[in-house]
Amino acid sequence: MKIALASRNPHKLDEIRRILNCAEMEWLEPAALADMPEVEEDGLTFASNAIKKAMMAAFYAKCWALADDSGLEVTALQGAPGVMSARYAGTPRDDAANNGKLLRELAGAPDRTARFCCVVALASPCGRAQVVEGFCPGRIIEAQRGDQGFGYDPLFVPDGHEQTFAEMDAALKNRISHRARAFEQARGKWGVLFRGDYADWPAR
Repeated sequence: MKIALASRNPHKLDEIRRILNCAEMEWLEPAALADMPEVEEDGLTFASNAIKKAMMAAFYAKCWALADDSGLEVTALQGAPGVMSARYAGTPRDDAANNGKLLRELAGAPDRTARFCCVVALASPCGRAQVVEGFCPGRIIEAQRGDQGFGYDPLFVPDGHEQTFAEMDAALKNRISHRARAFEQARGKWGVLFRGDYADWPAR
């Protein structure tokens, strides 16, 4: 099956390919979507942004497309940065600035619980979409640790672990992360499609 991944983030693309690890899928390279305009992620929810990106990619690539929208929700900040996670400190995206702002906003906060959220959308070439979601609860530490991963990974310690995402090897992170859990749902819900069986597929 040929499928487009609607993302220009190389770290995210690599994670998705590793997590799905589906030999039957033929990944459409990002260059195939070079003419696709930048999708404005102006939705109020992760789901609305993921659907918008997947449908745009499916239209331009003329094949099925996957997209995810993900971010960090911090309890003490009433769910912020949420859908603004990538642009928390402004545009263009700057991971160091985002992490710095998060630490300043949480300075002195007794509650540092948080969760990563990921919503994955699958869109068909005819413009229909379905979504699944995954979550990874944890906490925000007071100083960055580790040099793996991206985004808020150096500040986030998932529940049941002592390492930040940025200290973990990729194999472990890709088993427990919000993205791993969302794509586990995707594999269960859409696995037949991924293996090339289109019969009676509801989103076709």
